[in-house]
Amino acid sequence: MMSMPPSRRASARSALAVAVLVGLLAAQPALAKKSDRQQEMHIAAKNFDGFQKPNSVSTLTGNVVISQGTLKASGAQAKVYFDADSQISRVVITGSPAHLEQLDENNNLVLGDAATLDYDNLKGIAVLNGNASVTQKGRGDARGDKLTYNTETSEMTGESAGDGLVHMTFKPKPQPAAPAPAKSSPAPQGQP
Repeated sequence: MMSMPPSRRASARSALAVAVLVGLLAAQPALAKKSDRQQEMHIAAKNFDGFQKPNSVSTLTGNVVISQGTLKASGAQAKVYFDADSQISRVVITGSPAHLEQLDENNNLVLGDAATLDYDNLKGIAVLNGNASVTQKGRGDARGDKLTYNTETSEMTGESAGDGLVHMTFKPKPQPAAPAPAKSSPAPQGQP
């Protein structure tokens, strides 16, 4: 049996871990609320520099909170990018940590934390960089240096430099409660 060098084994384990993560999360989709993308986006911050014009960037600082339907993101600073039609195309939030949460179609909460959250509003893709974590309530979590989460399909990919591993926990699907055993009825009098 031929053995692989340690660096190739670590790369193979990382690739396998990512493949397992994507496969298992895709097996039980937790799609983000589709109605969220049709809602108004609300932004609050202590300071604001910019305006809504084609192909521009606005900067928000101090307790930034951005919400759109059940999607909520917060951090210390945010850069809001507008496309050629003056629509919000992307939001990059930094914080200690930056935080993202959203309900899926089954009203299960999905939470994300990282040093930087880069959310593509047009594609529904959140890229979490720097000590990143994503938790899907009741389903499990993933941690790594970089996690990419598709809020529309719930597909996730992960990378890690530190120990070279992406760490994941998968919770078993809750089993329905077992029915109570049926009570046997007593035999009628006079019968054996």
